[in-house]
Amino acid sequence: MTEKIIILDFGSQTTQLIARRIRELNTYCEIVPYNKFPQDDTTVKGVILSGSPFSVNDKDAFYTDLNDIRKKYPLLGICYGAQLLAHTSNGKVEKGDSREYGRAHLVTINNDLLFDGIKEGSQVWMSHGDTITVLPADFKIIASTEDVQAAAYKIDGEQTWGVQFHPEVYHSTDGTRILSNFLNICGCKKDWTPASFVESTVAELKAQLGDDKVILALSGGVDSSVTAVLLNQAIGKNLTCVFVDHGLLRKGEFERVLKDYEHLGLNVIGVDAKERFYKALAGVSDPEQKRKIIGKGFIDVFDEEAHKLKDIKWLGQGTIYPDIIESLSITGTVIKSHHNVGGLPEKMNLKLVEPLRLLFKDEVRRVGLEMNMMEHLIKRHPFPGPGLGIRVLGDITPEKVEILQNADDIYMRMLNEYHLYDQVWQAGAILLPVKSVGVMGDERTYEFTIALRAVTSTDAMTADWAHLPYEFLAKVSNEIINKVKGVNRVVYDISSKPPATIEWE
Repeated sequence: MTEKIIILDFGSQTTQLIARRIRELNTYCEIVPYNKFPQDDTTVKGVILSGSPFSVNDKDAFYTDLNDIRKKYPLLGICYGAQLLAHTSNGKVEKGDSREYGRAHLVTINNDLLFDGIKEGSQVWMSHGDTITVLPADFKIIASTEDVQAAAYKIDGEQTWGVQFHPEVYHSTDGTRILSNFLNICGCKKDWTPASFVESTVAELKAQLGDDKVILALSGGVDSSVTAVLLNQAIGKNLTCVFVDHGLLRKGEFERVLKDYEHLGLNVIGVDAKERFYKALAGVSDPEQKRKIIGKGFIDVFDEEAHKLKDIKWLGQGTIYPDIIESLSITGTVIKSHHNVGGLPEKMNLKLVEPLRLLFKDEVRRVGLEMNMMEHLIKRHPFPGPGLGIRVLGDITPEKVEILQNADDIYMRMLNEYHLYDQVWQAGAILLPVKSVGVMGDERTYEFTIALRAVTSTDAMTADWAHLPYEFLAKVSNEIINKVKGVNRVVYDISSKPPATIEWE
């Protein structure tokens, strides 16, 4: 069985970063709500307590009984986690004279396994308003900064540590080494790799599914494609995939993706449902209404295709770990509910199989490459489920979709030609619901505007606009205006998330 680190989430914005760093060290980990520690799990090798937006002195602060964890597992408290350990051991945590945010440097480091190989002067990242002012008697300081005496401590007689800085963030220059040292203390083998994931997951799928039949909705994206290949390795002909063309895909994408899937040896049913979707969307401008119509239409088409098949017992989905994390509740309120094909499991009375549900997006890509999937399929940018339906702002017509497909096709082709495609997280063109005056030759035009969007990100939770070269943007603009009939103006979106979102609708 795969050994794991448990990360107790107290609501920090950087909890996912802790998990990503641990995974990068070839060690499997899971994030669970602060009060949901998995009892009697023999695979747990150690525990990390995350930060929190709360102070330990707040009446609404998140508390949990750590008595069943301390001394049983190696334990590392980060920021709030470190303060919680001190606070619940009769130490004192108080508001500092000034809030401690940003860079700091370790001015003293005592000999300790957690700081093995870390030298004085190492930069760490602080982000807290409280500080530990009185340590319990058995808490020993192992590192200090100029302003924080108890920057790190160890508890005598147990394998428990606390750090008031954030080793998981990029600006803590030796943070990954500190986390690696903690994994060494836990006795982790650090052997969790894409190859080991594929081997164990295929074995688990074979045991879980047996001779049962599975149906999977394909989108052409990375997650559903990797899910399909994993399931195919496990159950072969018992997997049927359905790829629906709702008329809102990129130019030529339906045909290209079907060829890719054929190359992968998948059993795929391609469904041309363009006219059905265009008819349902006619005259609809509200973004949410468009999403609902597209979502319902997809479910209806998929359900119809599924009923043509016999003895289907499982629905495969490309759900990934960020979807699961956002669906976890630590406050009684779910941040966001996720179903890649929402409503289908209930409607079709099927059981769910989600082989990627514990992987981050970059891990999904590594697993795909491990299974020798084509690079262009693995490195594809994220693409919204409603497709161009939310990139044609306002009402949707086949003519508008064709304009956008042609403009987007030029943009994607030139991003690849200029070797910029892999430098951005996501890019696409948007057809704006406004026309403007232009001049072509000696004639006045009154045509549509295309907005180009490109962002850099690691997880889509935050994103910055991509600083594409002016020369490139000028050539893309010129190419679109000259070759796409109906467009006479191109603009570039330089908004970041937040406050904007990646998509416009």
